[in-house]
Amino acid sequence: MDDNQFGRMIYLILLLAAVGGWVVVEYRQRMGQALRTAVAWGLIFVGLMAGYGLWTDLRRDILPFQSIEGNSVVVARGRDGHYRLTLTINGTPVDFIVDTGASTIVLSPADAARLGFDPAELAFVGEASTANGIVKTASVRLDDVQLGPFLDQGVRADVNGAQMDESLLGMSYLGRYSLELSQDRLILKK
Repeated sequence: MDDNQFGRMIYLILLLAAVGGWVVVEYRQRMGQALRTAVAWGLIFVGLMAGYGLWTDLRRDILPFQSIEGNSVVVARGRDGHYRLTLTINGTPVDFIVDTGASTIVLSPADAARLGFDPAELAFVGEASTANGIVKTASVRLDDVQLGPFLDQGVRADVNGAQMDESLLGMSYLGRYSLELSQDRLILKK
C-alpha cells in the first residue's frame, strides 16, 4: 500500500467514524428508526443506480440514434464519442462505426458471414494498415447498400481477415455524401 492509498484509507475511516458517531448520538434512543432510515436511503440509492443503468440500456431504443430529416441522415454521437450508422445491405441490417480514417467499408468476418460471404472461401490477398498492424483483407461487392432513403448498388467493401468487434464505414462510402458535424450530430446529405 503506497502513501496515497494509506492517506485515503485514513480519510475514509475518519469520515465513517464522524458519520457513524453522529448517527449514534442522533438516534441513540431510536436505533430501529435509524436502521429504517438507512435502509430507505440505501433503497433510494439502489433505485437511482438501477434507473440510470436501465436508461443507458434503453436510450438507444427510445431515442433514435439515426434519423431522416428531409434529404439528410442525422446521426447522434454515442456515449463513447463514436457515430454509428445502420445500413441495409442486400436486405440485412448491419451496424457500422463511422470511421473517416478507414479508406473503404470494412466488414467484420461475422458481418460478412451474415451477408452470405463465407470468410473461409474468400481470397485474403489484400492488405490494410491498421492501428493494430497489417491485416489481410478480401474484396467483395455489395449489390444493394441502403442508408435511409438512399440506395447505392455495386458498392465495393473489404472483409477483414482478423476478428473485429464492429464493421467500419470508411471514406469510399462516406465520400458519396456531404458530411457536416454540428452539436454532437453528424449530418450526411446527398
